[in-house]
Amino acid sequence: MFRVAKAPVTIPKGVEVTIDGSAVAVKGSKATLHMTLYPGIELEQDGDKVRVSDASAEKNPSMAGTMRANLNNMVVGVTEGFQRKLQLIGVGYRAAAQGNKINLQLGYSNPVDYQLPEGVSAQTPTQTEIVLTGADRQAVGQAAAEIRAIRPPEPYKGKGVRYEGERVVMKEAKKK
Repeated sequence: MFRVAKAPVTIPKGVEVTIDGSAVAVKGSKATLHMTLYPGIELEQDGDKVRVSDASAEKNPSMAGTMRANLNNMVVGVTEGFQRKLQLIGVGYRAAAQGNKINLQLGYSNPVDYQLPEGVSAQTPTQTEIVLTGADRQAVGQAAAEIRAIRPPEPYKGKGVRYEGERVVMKEAKKK
């Protein structure tokens, strides 16, 4: 078993972990998340700690570390939540959050409406900034990646949708 799986997941107060065979449910103040365990992975709960063990070490020992990381992400998600910030860079690029949709104007002839997945919410503090929040880390990251894929940053002027703090390597324009 790898080092990540050896560390137990500490369960804070107010979080309830239910282990039912190969299904795990984590309930907290923000949400309730569910996960199905990989075959051969077992969870042992004693008090406020959950340990991940690999019953079949010959099959795939790295999945124990992955399941431990996923379980820890679920615990952090139901207590604090996750957020991902996107920036729109370009003349006329803007976004507006409307309920569970984001209206994006990214230089196309028509605006693009992006439907947010369940459990993910969006705010637009400014017209060129999008903040995605949610309890499920994978869902927040996937929604951010799908929005970025609508107009990824181009390498000549840097226009497009990028993650906050993302560095875009600029190319030099062709010269005659």
